[in-house]
Amino acid sequence: MDSAVSELPGRTPLDDAAETGLKIVVVGGFGVGKTTLVRSVSEIRPLNTEEVMTQAGVGVDETDGMVAKTTTTVAFDFGRISLNERMVLYLFGAPGQERFWFLWDRLFSGTLGAVVLVDTRRVSDSWYAVDRLEHHRTPFVVAVNRFDNDTSSFSLDEIRQALSLSDDVPLIDCDARVRSSGKHVLITLVDHLYELAMAREMTP
Repeated sequence: MDSAVSELPGRTPLDDAAETGLKIVVVGGFGVGKTTLVRSVSEIRPLNTEEVMTQAGVGVDETDGMVAKTTTTVAFDFGRISLNERMVLYLFGAPGQERFWFLWDRLFSGTLGAVVLVDTRRVSDSWYAVDRLEHHRTPFVVAVNRFDNDTSSFSLDEIRQALSLSDDVPLIDCDARVRSSGKHVLITLVDHLYELAMAREMTP
């Protein structure tokens, strides 16, 4: 297991100068790496609602291509990361299984932006996430989580086409296990939110 994931941080107090808190939701298909992303970037020990997968989930949770997956999120993950002295991101990782999608609309409440994680082996699993975010008019970026055993050769342009993403939606590669890579995804989202806000201010 990557050291960025295995060595979880302890209790890190919030900086007194922090004045702006942004709620961010990480969504995507089952097993795409949402819990891993929240865990790798969080500066506090993240809250996880993972449970061990049992025989009861056979035929319900689609696990093709996920031989090593033994746990699953049943509510949401929560973490925190300070981008600078004043700006703090509160991260919520949504459950990926279809039977828990009813929780998504509540998680989206008060959300300023979202990250859609994509597994190139199961791109179609991300359609629902994109659809719900567009329905809620929530700005988002798409991050392609490249797994070690990913033998596909899908380019970012091909993934953009497969998900019918408009050109103004940022699309980048990432490794959810690596803190610096996950932080780059979040910074990309914050930059996107800033550009959208500036564009609205300039609109007469």
